[in-house]
Amino acid sequence: MSVLTENKLSPQEEISILKNTKNAVILAHYYQEPEIQEIADFVGDSLELAKKAATTNADIIVFAGVHFMAETAKILNPSKKVLLPDLNAGCSLAESCPPEAFQQLKDKYPDHVVVTYINCSAEIKAMSDVVCTSSNAERVINSIPLDKPIIFAPDKNLGRYLIEKTGRKMLLWDGACIVHEAFSIDKLLELYAKYPSAKIIAHPESEEHILKIANYIGSTSGMLNFVKSSDQDTFIVATEAGILHQMQMDVPDKLYNCLKDESPEIVLAESLMKAAHRPIKRMMEL
Repeated sequence: MSVLTENKLSPQEEISILKNTKNAVILAHYYQEPEIQEIADFVGDSLELAKKAATTNADIIVFAGVHFMAETAKILNPSKKVLLPDLNAGCSLAESCPPEAFQQLKDKYPDHVVVTYINCSAEIKAMSDVVCTSSNAERVINSIPLDKPIIFAPDKNLGRYLIEKTGRKMLLWDGACIVHEAFSIDKLLELYAKYPSAKIIAHPESEEHILKIANYIGSTSGMLNFVKSSDQDTFIVATEAGILHQMQMDVPDKLYNCLKDESPEIVLAESLMKAAHRPIKRMMEL
């Protein structure tokens, strides 16, 4: 006797149906799992995702990334519903800059222009004069008058890189990404000895000793474009393999439940969103 089995939709197919029904869009960072990138409407780095979040016509934004990214999407879209599948998807760099301590630094240097890397909390953005990403940080620093002193936060490694690139003196917050801090120069040289023709590419969040030997330094998008346009076929990549918050393998189901239940939702005070929107707007204008 034959047994008929009911055709069951895959999680990806169910998510697609929900997206259309709810007029939702899924934004994913390049560092997410392949299963997530494949179902996302748009995949990009922090700057590209911020631009996309600012122009979307969707009623609901599902952000496959970390908390500060979803907060940025909410700040740019205060009237839209922004969902984050995992509210615990944190960023060690953002967490290295607590608002109370940063306010004390600002109070100590009230004449400084405050530039913050987008990898920070909404509270830190609200204390800033302008926000930047790794893609446009050099342009943002160069836009500030030479007679204006600068506080740069929270990434000290990106800050040092920008000091070298722009020649500007800056007061740096002592923050860092624990993953980019973990790269071993010995391991890198060991890989290079094994693949001597390889090009070393690195994110500017990496430590100085990594940046000094890199053939190319750039944002996530920049590194991807470098690989695409290069004649080389071997690369040593000094960045995270599953960067930020690596979701578990059942993450399509998690995305489905997030969109179905419209939870967890990013909720920010209106006053905080208004204050944080100003420095992000300045970045977008640049």
